[in-house]
Amino acid sequence: MPMTNTTRALWQIHLCVLLWGFTAILGKLITLPALPLVWWRMLIVVAVLALLPRVWRGIRAMPARARWAYAGIGALVALHWLTFYGAIKLSNASVAATCIAFATPMTALVEPLLTRQKFQPRDLLLGLLSLPGIWLVVGGVPAGMHAGIVAGVASALLVALFGVLNKRMVDGGDPLTVTALELGAGTLALTLLAPLMPLLVPAFAGPLLVLPSGMDGFWLVLLALACTLFPFALCLVALRHLSAFTAQLSVNLEPIYAIVLAAILFGEQQELSGEFYAGVAIILGVVFAQGLLAGRRRQAHAEHPETLAVAESRQVAD
Repeated sequence: MPMTNTTRALWQIHLCVLLWGFTAILGKLITLPALPLVWWRMLIVVAVLALLPRVWRGIRAMPARARWAYAGIGALVALHWLTFYGAIKLSNASVAATCIAFATPMTALVEPLLTRQKFQPRDLLLGLLSLPGIWLVVGGVPAGMHAGIVAGVASALLVALFGVLNKRMVDGGDPLTVTALELGAGTLALTLLAPLMPLLVPAFAGPLLVLPSGMDGFWLVLLALACTLFPFALCLVALRHLSAFTAQLSVNLEPIYAIVLAAILFGEQQELSGEFYAGVAIILGVVFAQGLLAGRRRQAHAEHPETLAVAESRQVAD
């Protein structure tokens, strides 16, 4: 039986989530502060993409308004990564990754506002139902890690914003071209922000133009290519067939992958308590419930062609 576009998109987004699960691990392995870590990550990706003629052709063919829009989204991506890796430095990989799941209820609120779609209380409810699972996974957090939680929640809000905006712009250009524009703009934004960072958030600051030494360089290249360039472009492809909320709910699995990897690689077995498994069960239950409800909605549209036509026309308008 041939795979539908939606099913293929779900597999693609889950592969992205698995690779993103490694970003928290690499963020812990890399000894650089948050700002240079993110700056080098984005710069490496942009440098690779700049070698592709396809990217330059796509940029020349894109309207100026679209280029500016992608640049703005890229600045949000840069701030998301900055706060995410800042959360890792201020707490640990498990706490930072888990905070990202807060983006689910945030996306349910933000997406209808930015896409002019009808608000779905059921989507918000599903997002809220995942919060007890997130709390159980995190478990008790020492007072010294509270700043990391604040940075992680800010990172989750930025995920919701740029995820929804990417959904609105998903058909505006070739995925590699869009990735180059967004990450190029993000690199520039961080370059301009760097002189102010010691005053704004000293914990995130660090020198940009110092070459990473030792294993930091290897981990940065791995982070940039395997955990950034490939999944970032693949996610843009998957979003053509998924709502931002469905994609973000799938991303709730990222902290699970990150915590399991942290336990295996760093011996963080204390995270894998009974509370951890209860949290996993709740989050997976919410993910599967959302998939079942989405399937029922698609079936209802199929049984009422006039409803499907309205939905498709509204999607084109967005």
